[in-house]
Amino acid sequence: MPHPNLNYLRSEILPTIWCPGCGCGQILNCLIYAIRDLEIDMNKIVTIGGVGCMSRAPAYLNTDAIHGIHGRALAFATGIKLANPELTVIILMGDGGCAAIGGNHLIHAARRNLDVTVIVNNNGNYGMTGGQVAPTTPIGGTTTTTPWGNVERPFDLCKLVEAAGGTFISRWTTAHPTQLINAIKKGIKHKGFSFIEVVAPCPTHFGRYVLNLREPVENLRWLREHSVTKREAEKMSEEELRDKIIVGDFVEKRLPTLEERYLELEKKVRSKS
Repeated sequence: MPHPNLNYLRSEILPTIWCPGCGCGQILNCLIYAIRDLEIDMNKIVTIGGVGCMSRAPAYLNTDAIHGIHGRALAFATGIKLANPELTVIILMGDGGCAAIGGNHLIHAARRNLDVTVIVNNNGNYGMTGGQVAPTTPIGGTTTTTPWGNVERPFDLCKLVEAAGGTFISRWTTAHPTQLINAIKKGIKHKGFSFIEVVAPCPTHFGRYVLNLREPVENLRWLREHSVTKREAEKMSEEELRDKIIVGDFVEKRLPTLEERYLELEKKVRSKS
């Protein structure tokens, strides 16, 4: 009997392009479970990606989708959401497209409190194009462009989005599928800019050359062993938190969305005309 999740996929273009054990497939699966649980009409969902491993995900979903250009997914999302605020808009990006070339779009979408859900696969490198250093590569990380180790401090994506004005912010890993599904559901239901970071080391590049792990399952084990909850982290010293991944829901607050502000402005303009 076919798996029920296949109803949410364009099965005619399967299998995916992703490597065995890639976090992209795990994230896509968690998103499908979230959509199933929320019983959202697939005809009212738009999924958007740019360029990169994670950005390929919208092509596999049985929704209206955009496979756009590198770093510009949130620009597309802004236009779509303002044109039709009733749509559920979900953006799937990698850490490079999100925080490097797309960093400007990220901070302004968060600042505006655009009512969309952003799911970012943070795999610590540019996985699709050869494993180059990214804005999230840890200090000392060995990549194809930092053979002697990365010397640049990485972004904390959740803190970046919080500082920019995001109103729902969460971080989990691919070793926490149940928590990730719940976070995606919260993000989709939240009215405002929802940002969900998923730490998922690329088993082909990051796992082999930064973590020295040979098998994808070892990546999942490493993620589980190095993750601590937000509550646990509050009791730990800075030294104890070194090399740890803090997971949990960090921000959840209600503020007017960009769409709501435009509708309010429209009413004011019409009342004076």
